[in-house]
Amino acid sequence: MMRGPSFSRRDFLARSGGGFGMIALASMLAEQGVLGQNTRARNPLTPRAPHNEAKAHRIIFLFMSGGPSHLELFDPKPDLQRLHGQPLPASFGPVATRRNVERNRLLATRRTFRRHGQAGTEVSDLLPNVAQCVDDICVLRGCRGDSVTHPESVYLMNTGSILMGRASLGSWVAYGLGTESQNMPAFVVLPDPGGWVKGGAPAWGNGYLPAAYQGTVLSGGAAPIRYLNPPAGVTQNQQRRTLDLVNQLNQEHLRLRHNDDELAARIAAYELAFRMQMHAPEVVDTSRETQATRRLYGLERPETAEFGLRCLLARRMVERGVRFVQVYCGDTGGWDGHTEVDANHARLCAQSDLPIAGLLRDLKSRGLLDSTLVVWGGEFGRTPMTEGTTGRDHNPHGFTMWLAGGGVKGGQTIGETDAVGLRAAEDIAHVHDIHATILHLLGVDHERLTYRHNGRDERLTDVSGTVIERALS
Repeated sequence: MMRGPSFSRRDFLARSGGGFGMIALASMLAEQGVLGQNTRARNPLTPRAPHNEAKAHRIIFLFMSGGPSHLELFDPKPDLQRLHGQPLPASFGPVATRRNVERNRLLATRRTFRRHGQAGTEVSDLLPNVAQCVDDICVLRGCRGDSVTHPESVYLMNTGSILMGRASLGSWVAYGLGTESQNMPAFVVLPDPGGWVKGGAPAWGNGYLPAAYQGTVLSGGAAPIRYLNPPAGVTQNQQRRTLDLVNQLNQEHLRLRHNDDELAARIAAYELAFRMQMHAPEVVDTSRETQATRRLYGLERPETAEFGLRCLLARRMVERGVRFVQVYCGDTGGWDGHTEVDANHARLCAQSDLPIAGLLRDLKSRGLLDSTLVVWGGEFGRTPMTEGTTGRDHNPHGFTMWLAGGGVKGGQTIGETDAVGLRAAEDIAHVHDIHATILHLLGVDHERLTYRHNGRDERLTDVSGTVIERALS
């Protein structure tokens, strides 16, 4: 019997060294997201493990379009009340505003603030229902942005840049984590039916990320998803066979174009559209919700019914595995209180206060709040100086947002603005810091979540961003 060549241990290691190197290289490439791209191309929304342990698994972002005034809602300023009608003291120095508003007189608020919850968080009388939930809320009073205009500030809050064309927060989350549901989009947007946010669709766009990660726009009302029902006379079986044939042809086309993300996204979209026709009607059908739940969201009140329905849809979606839901409150003008800021905010708080509190209570009662991060805020705040006689102008230098659920330590207030609420002064949280914190709660390291574009590893937080450790439970 012939025997094969014998090898010493030294020969074996020498000849196997290349193999060990390839194993190490494969591990490194996998960590960087290079390996497995074919799998991602076949299904871009395949669930993926986070970098670290996640406290939150899904997000509901309640976006107050137009710029809500922190001075009327969450940030009482006794000095502003005392200095009403006087010019901004020279000690505050120059400040960038529109229309030379810094020269105008200081405007006191008409609102009354009271302490609520075990921590005594101060909340305006415009928000009596949210005030009852403050023990679950972490208020960030020292927020700061980069632009005094709406579109740029909307883009910054949503994409991390004042420039159009960057990938949105929801797209980054879908790209980094995929989705828990293969029957619904990973990223859903519910705009205000009165008009889209200033800046429009780029606020939820995918930017340079593959098209599969852009937000899917749904409306409220009886038919939130357009073209959901199949054409008359077409059976489910016919539609399935048609889709299978189209998918087979597309897959053959894709084999010759391994890196065509647009084609891969389109193939995945066809399949998702079919699955949505099977499953989405149940998701958006609120008719079986109890009367108690309907009252919780204010569906039986004319002033809260519309926004309340969209908040309820948000809960139903995250309950069924949608990763990121963004709900806009405020039409094209929204919270933009250039004139009669008090009346403007009273109207919008009447629409949103009860549904937002209902959402928090509903998530908590169902055991979902611990794993669902709720974010509240707009693109900026308002100035302490008047615009006209009763309005306030845009203020990105200091404003308020809040976080709840999903690993957040509630019942606390972090950060401060100065004596009149003009600038963030303590524990300042730039938008990049807020984004870094949101990703951290999802178990994602904002410095490692990158996408190669034009020779640069792009990321949501650009080259900055620090996690707000005090906000974490």
